[in-house]
Amino acid sequence: MSFWVYILRCADGSYYTGHTDDLGRRVAEHQAGTIPGYTHDRRPVELMWAQDFPTRIEALERERQVKDWSRVKKEALFAGDWDGVSAAARSRPRVSASLDAGSNRTEGVAAPPPVVVLVRPQLGENIGKAARAMLNFGLVDMRLVAPRDGWPNPQAGPAASGADIVLERAQVFDTVAEAVADCAHVYATTVRKRGVTKPVVTPEQAARDIHASSARTAILFGPERSGLETDDVALARTIVTVPINPEFGSLNLAQAVILVAYEWSKHVPSDAEGGVALVSPPDTELLPPAPQEELEGMIAQLDAMLLDAGYFFPEARTVATRRTLRTLLTKPGWNSLEVRTVRGVLSALRPKVPRR
Repeated sequence: MSFWVYILRCADGSYYTGHTDDLGRRVAEHQAGTIPGYTHDRRPVELMWAQDFPTRIEALERERQVKDWSRVKKEALFAGDWDGVSAAARSRPRVSASLDAGSNRTEGVAAPPPVVVLVRPQLGENIGKAARAMLNFGLVDMRLVAPRDGWPNPQAGPAASGADIVLERAQVFDTVAEAVADCAHVYATTVRKRGVTKPVVTPEQAARDIHASSARTAILFGPERSGLETDDVALARTIVTVPINPEFGSLNLAQAVILVAYEWSKHVPSDAEGGVALVSPPDTELLPPAPQEELEGMIAQLDAMLLDAGYFFPEARTVATRRTLRTLLTKPGWNSLEVRTVRGVLSALRPKVPRR
């Protein structure tokens, strides 16, 4: 099976980047408007470029790269102008002097995904689980500071459950300072007071701040047994923590990573240019409620069976009991299939009349 990365040009001149395992079907769906989101209201669309990959992970990584490209670089790609692609990559992104209201994000510059820094991780399995948590929510940049058992670690791969791209790209550093040297903002995750005075935010607030900045961000996670040391936290500008049970404030490494990664992913516009292809399970179309006539037939069938069984006792309560049953049976909003199923059950439960 092949996995495709593709770019569409929309009617308004913007570009949409996506990935699929069936290019023809996916493009047709965009053109027909059956896919809600960015392209739905920007039709007609035209396929400008596509490339196939042997695995979904490789396609996802390529999609993530191409989405961040400038218009000039994408159009050079369409034309097969590789010198133009290289020149666009070397040029600086256009920066407007105006800023978004209420933020410090520079217009036209997308916030790069945060770097996940695991400080002195102890077990390869936990590194793999952290990688899996990262890729679930679109993060691939992992940095390891002095892993106890060295790197690469054979135990990390099986625990990553397919998030191999994160492990393959992982970089190793001797110190935290070296690992975050290219990052303008550093967050330290901890639930303890470390003797340093720092702003303290939740993962949700940290995610909003990361998206509001155009600079690279690093998020520090401490070793499994003890968490970050005071000197590690001192390198950060901000502490990230979550409200937690004061009697049991212990999160494992992957849990901590997934909390922060999830909050970051919530602010990524998955239906817009430059977004990460994060998706929710598809909605299931619900059948319409059954006509009242069908519902009345089901209620009448049940009523007759209950009457034969002597259920309505004492007789003085019959009206009130029937009203209660009707209220109960009309609450769910049964569809026709459900009504037929219940009536089939009732028919099966009706005592059989012996043949003579």
